[in-house]
Amino acid sequence: MLVHRSFLDRHETRFVMQTLRDQIGQHVFPVHRLDRPTSGVLLFALSSEVARLLSEQNAQQHWFKGYLAVVRGYVEQAGTLDYPLKEQLDKLGDKYADPDKAAQQAITDYRPLATVELPIPVSRYPAARYSLVALSPRTGRKHQLRRHLAHLRHPIVGDTSHGDGKHNRLFREHLHCHRMLLVAKELQFNHPITGEVINIRCALDELQPLFQQLGWSVDESMIQYAFEQLAKEQA
Repeated sequence: MLVHRSFLDRHETRFVMQTLRDQIGQHVFPVHRLDRPTSGVLLFALSSEVARLLSEQNAQQHWFKGYLAVVRGYVEQAGTLDYPLKEQLDKLGDKYADPDKAAQQAITDYRPLATVELPIPVSRYPAARYSLVALSPRTGRKHQLRRHLAHLRHPIVGDTSHGDGKHNRLFREHLHCHRMLLVAKELQFNHPITGEVINIRCALDELQPLFQQLGWSVDESMIQYAFEQLAKEQA
């Protein structure tokens, strides 16, 4: 779902803002956004002032964001990618923006969680290899995780913009998976009024059937440990 009405899809009729407003009977204010193919935690505020304060926290990189992704190939060790990204401009929304603007700093931390080799030929290879990785972006550039993983030559499965079409097709045809395998699993921040540490997590329900097909016994404790290590890197 799109967060709100947008020129990106003028024919769309369902939006997160309107759906959430109808569910709770109160107006809501979006604090951040996810790419449309990305699922997971999305934060709204109940007042414009709190939304502003939370957005400032996010812009100042005070949030911890934990993602899960299934990527092509074996990611064998943890690391940090510091690779500047040119701003991606939309033809309509950014038509007056400077196309020659310098690349912006972009930093992503990552840790491998599991790997698998599937006995399915892909291109010139007799088998296909994949990894489950925990990711945490320190910066918030457009499509940062998707572009950074592609730069590492481990594109996210299901990514039709920066991914590998052959592996996307394998997941569709053999595993009946028709989505981009990137999930905003966890969001941690300080409540802007009370200062309380707030940690919001989404369940693994939507991924468990796929993990079972891949033979991955991934549980919440494994993921939380990985996120804790990533958070330490950013402290």
